[in-house]
Formats: sequence, C-alpha cells, structure tokens
Amino acid sequence: MNILILGGGGREHALAWAVQQNPKCDRLIVAPGNAGIALIAECASLDIENGGAVMGFCEENAVDFVVIGPEAPLAAGVADRLREGGVLCFGPSAAAARLEASKGFTKEICDACGAPTAGYARFSEAGAAKDYIRQQGAPIVVKADGLAAGKGVIVAMDEAEALAAVDDMFGGAFGGAGAEVVIEEFMEGEEASFFILCDGENVLPMGTAQDHKRVGEGDTGPNTGGMGAYSPAPIMDEAVTQKALEEIVKPTVAEIARRGTPYQGVLYAGFMIKDGQPRLVEYNARFGDPECQVLMLRLGAQALDLLLAAADGRLEEMQVTWAEDHAMTVVLAARGYPGSYEKGSVIGGLEGLPEDSMNMMFHAGTMADGGKVLANGGRVLNATARGATLQEARDRAYALAEAVEWPEGFYRRDIGWRAL
Repeated sequence: MNILILGGGGREHALAWAVQQNPKCDRLIVAPGNAGIALIAECASLDIENGGAVMGFCEENAVDFVVIGPEAPLAAGVADRLREGGVLCFGPSAAAARLEASKGFTKEICDACGAPTAGYARFSEAGAAKDYIRQQGAPIVVKADGLAAGKGVIVAMDEAEALAAVDDMFGGAFGGAGAEVVIEEFMEGEEASFFILCDGENVLPMGTAQDHKRVGEGDTGPNTGGMGAYSPAPIMDEAVTQKALEEIVKPTVAEIARRGTPYQGVLYAGFMIKDGQPRLVEYNARFGDPECQVLMLRLGAQALDLLLAAADGRLEEMQVTWAEDHAMTVVLAARGYPGSYEKGSVIGGLEGLPEDSMNMMFHAGTMADGGKVLANGGRVLNATARGATLQEARDRAYALAEAVEWPEGFYRRDIGWRAL
C-alpha cells in the first residue's frame, strides 16, 4: 500500500515509525514531516488543510490510505473530501470532529446522552462571563470554545486569573477560537487519557496514558501542549475503564451517529477520576501528542492494521495485543515555551542514539539544514522508551534526553512522578 500521513510533529513521527514496520506498507509519505521523519519516509510539501490539494496529491501518487494526524485538517473537512473522492481515510468528518473543534458542542452532546462531565455555562461576551465567574468563585476553568493548539484552557486558581483569562480570550489572544467561551466547574481528581478506535458503529478500546500538561515540575506553571506522558495509566484500572466506556464513550458515539454524523477514527477522551468515577474533561478527534508516542512504541506494526480496520468498518473482528510493559516519553522544548521562544538553534548528540523497539527519539519541531538538525518549534524532541516497569522506561527515556546536546532546550525531570 501507498500510505500518506498528514502532519509534521512528534505524533506523526511515532505514527510513521509504527506504520512503516508493517509489511502492508510499501511506500510511506508524510506531509510536511520533519528532520526525523525524513530519515524513515518521504516528506512532501502540501497544504494539509486544503482537501482539494490533498485529494490531488493522492491521485498523483496513487495513495491508498491517508492517516490524518492533527486536528486542523479534520476541522477543515479533509477527511470528508477524501471519502468523497474514494480514498480510504483514518479520521472523522468535520461534523464529527466538532467534538474537539467546539467545547460547547461537546457539552451539548454530553447533556443529550447523559455523560458525566463538569457543570458549565457558555458565553459570547465578556460581561456576562465575568458575572458568572464572580457568582461561582474560584478555582474555575475558562476554555476557548474553538481550536487553540492545546493552549486555550486556563485553570484559574483565583478569581483575578479567571477574569483576566476572559479578557484575553475575548481580546483575541487565541484568535477566532476565543469568540465563544465555556466556563466550567473545577473538577478534582487525577486526569487520564483513554484512546478508543471507532469505525462509525463499533468501538474498540485502544489504550490509556497520562500526560503532563503544565510546563514546570510538580505540575506547576502554565498549560502546554504536553511535556511528557506514560502508558498505561494506573488510575485507569479495569473497573474505571469499563465505566468510562459504558457511561461516557458509547453514549457519545451513539448520539453522534443518531445525528447523522457517525464517528470514524480515534476518539481521545480526557477524564478526571475521583473515587473510581470518571467524568469527561474533553474529547479530541485525533491521537494525543505526546501520548501517541508512548502508544505507538508499545503497539508497533499492528497499529496499521488497527487504523485500517477503523477506516474500513471492520473493528468488530479486531483486538489490540499489548505486551505487559510500560512506556514513557519526555518532551524536550525550546526555552521560553509555551511563551515566545527562538527557532534555529543547532541540536547535537542525536547521532548514535539507540533506535529500536525499546528506545526512540521522536522528532517534533525540527528541520534539517545540510547535515545539521535545527530546532523549529516549541516542543522539539520526544525521548521515548519502553521497559518491563515504569521505572525502567523512565530511566531509559531520561538517558536519551540527557544525551542530547542542546543548551537552548529544557525538559521536566519528574515525568511519571504521580505513578512512581
């Protein structure tokens, strides 16, 4: 098969790494890719949010299967255009992807199907939003309704921070994403991620992970796109997983289908878990980043078979085979992230790092310049490793991170601290 993966981050490097191990993959193209992806696949320059351009590229290159990595092409309807053109595609329609593209829409779905989530209110102007915050008090959560690259959520521990977040959102800090704001009850508990494959009708639990959203050690500082993750998530035991599936995931998928927009792709559900009861924090319509990196390292070649079955409506005949192991990824980010940071610094120490089924340095924001690898984003590298225990996976991941020579970068040194 000729396979095209859309995206150029650490998630897409991990997907490409897993897909190219499967003998069904004859040719692998990633658009736009990055310096690490270029070592294992062809990279192509393509406007991945333009469905017509992607469709044309598939025709020119006899592409059999497309995997859509990030959320923006999904929200732009690229999956719809590919299906109209008869190209097999992994990723939900624009209508179904509203589960990620609109926080307010997700709340509406939860209300309709009775899925437990935080209490909330929606606002389209600042005055009413601020009045609500003053009534509710803090801590409280302020969310931009639309897509904000994982940064449009402010967990405000005091009223002043919440009011400032409202001003930022309606003031355009997150562009069009903040035109409407959802204000939620602050939920206490432990957060975990659950990944479920959907083929429009059937659901197949794929795995669990825990992310570290805040930039600083001990989960302090501003939210980021994610500073590290590990899999599996110990808090997602069999009882919690079953509850999440029966009370939240299946009712959501049924409600979306009832509205005439069946969900096909991966559904990434974030839960807050307290006293064994999961409540939905949010849905994403694609794999998490950096959670995808730990899932793919543990799944390997079978990932392609699972993605194909979801795209083809054959999930009822599939099962996920997990080794009894653990994986961890540590994000190396540019100094200043998630605020302003500089691009173009040279990254050394990458040559000679182990690259196998137990150790991988996945590239995220990198670019090649001659023989050099340069930083080209906020989150730049993902030091990822497996082990028989989480401690072993952690030791290996940090050994990879420490081998990198990049004074302009930093990473958290406590990934996995809750579980360990």
